[in-house]
Amino acid sequence: MKSSLIFIFSLIIFTSCKDKNKKYLSDNNDSGIHQVKVKEVLQTGNYTYLFVAENDEDYWVAVSKMDPKVNSDLYYKDAIEMVDFSSKELNRVFDKILFIDYVSKTPIIETSSLPNDSIHKGVKVQELQDDIHVERAPGGITIGELYKNTSDFANKKIVVQGQVVKINNGIMDRNWVHLKDGSSFEGKSDLTFTTKDEVKIGDIVIFEGTVSLNKDFGAGYVYPVIVENTILK
Repeated sequence: MKSSLIFIFSLIIFTSCKDKNKKYLSDNNDSGIHQVKVKEVLQTGNYTYLFVAENDEDYWVAVSKMDPKVNSDLYYKDAIEMVDFSSKELNRVFDKILFIDYVSKTPIIETSSLPNDSIHKGVKVQELQDDIHVERAPGGITIGELYKNTSDFANKKIVVQGQVVKINNGIMDRNWVHLKDGSSFEGKSDLTFTTKDEVKIGDIVIFEGTVSLNKDFGAGYVYPVIVENTILK
């Protein structure tokens, strides 16, 4: 799968690192929003590595694939710090690097609600605006139905058809895919699936997987609802 924005999320951990080498990076300024200047850019297949300056500190960060210019400004809200991270594509080890879920070329304006699929230490992010209308899969349910009746589907297999709106690749030995189908419940319309399969943003897919509730992956990443061990139908 190709990377899109926005963390996540996440913003979680990469398989080449051990759990002991990660920690959640707490906000260290009043707003929690960081402004950095790009000093160097290294590109790999799915990720962009940036050497940045913030105030009097220089450090490395990794983000989903993008094409920033040297001396341009970037903004981010949250990150996970990895120690002794080994990048096979770059053939180098970073003593310390921050993996950023959401990075923006313009100042970040917070919204009034949390992301509808995960809780990140109270972080607020902008919601993707879209106009998606996808038919229900044969024998499946809609995302709105799942959010309305989450307890009924706990630990059960479901089938959902939706459009891919966000992807994070190769995190914890799986891919993290966000789907929307046009349905919602109490403002929740984005559902995260973990899978070994590869898809692209904009694809309309049918996924089958098992519903997990209140899944805690550590480092502040808690998913009230997530569909795991998903396969393409």
